[in-house]
Amino acid sequence: MTSLKPYLIRAIYEWILDNDLTPHLLVNANHHNAVLPMQFVQDGRMILNIRPAAIDALSLGDDAIEFNTRFSGKSTYICAPVSAVLAIYAKENGQGMVFDEDDSQNEEPPPPPPEPTKKAKPSLRVLK
Repeated sequence: MTSLKPYLIRAIYEWILDNDLTPHLLVNANHHNAVLPMQFVQDGRMILNIRPAAIDALSLGDDAIEFNTRFSGKSTYICAPVSAVLAIYAKENGQGMVFDEDDSQNEEPPPPPPEPTKKAKPSLRVLK
């Protein structure tokens, strides 16, 4: 089954924009696939302003959120794996969604349910 998280991120992003607010992402900067400017990371996390006027070529994919932006006047490519996203919220009022910090993608799938015990076939006999 596909993860629900990227769908929630896209939906909340649209909701924030529809209400003329500023969408921000809180990202775990220590994620091994994250591409972030490390000089702006604080406490292993980074807040990214993803309003359309602040970024270019936004892709809210199923596996990663990618875009180009500027840090200190320098064009920078950002790639935040969906599993590294800790929250998406509106800057102005804090409304949005916080996700669990553990990466549910790396967890082992639950064990399959036990097979039902086989019952003996019913036997019928003809009575006269």
